[in-house]
Amino acid sequence: MAEADRLGDGAVAARLTRVDELLERLENTPGPTSRDAVDAVRALAEVYGEALARILDRADADLAAGLAGDELVGHLMVLHDVHPEQVRPRLDRAVERLRGDLRGHGGDLELVGVDAGVARVRLTSAGCASGSAGVMDAVRETLLAAAPELRAVEREPEPAGPPAFVPLDALTVRPAPAGGTP
Repeated sequence: MAEADRLGDGAVAARLTRVDELLERLENTPGPTSRDAVDAVRALAEVYGEALARILDRADADLAAGLAGDELVGHLMVLHDVHPEQVRPRLDRAVERLRGDLRGHGGDLELVGVDAGVARVRLTSAGCASGSAGVMDAVRETLLAAAPELRAVEREPEPAGPPAFVPLDALTVRPAPAGGTP
């Protein structure tokens, strides 16, 4: 198949959505035929996962990295637990890409940590809270695309700044009354 004949990302997404819908219908249909169909799909996916693992066994580091960099192939590698790169470096790269855009608008992003399938980020933004929610949605989408094995991306609260300094004399000296006598 020539590269020009291949499916674009939108067409792949549409087909994956359709597969999910069909599998859900099969899983919710009672009877041995639907169970057999679901089992057949699972077995086929396992065989394809093994084929992908064998390809990666024979690939050099550059080819494996190139394959992992393709969004669809990278997702398949994660699905079959053969991705050549750990979660953290993929997330770090995604955060660095986002930081450039955010800093241009007075914000910043930090990957605080990853634990139990949840990435925690600290997002600072110069703008209104409603815009910040949209930015967080974009951050979440980008990080989940980089590491689809994550369950969630959660926002950590910004650390409290240092307490405001109030001079002692401001607390102890009282202003003179308007009439001039205390």
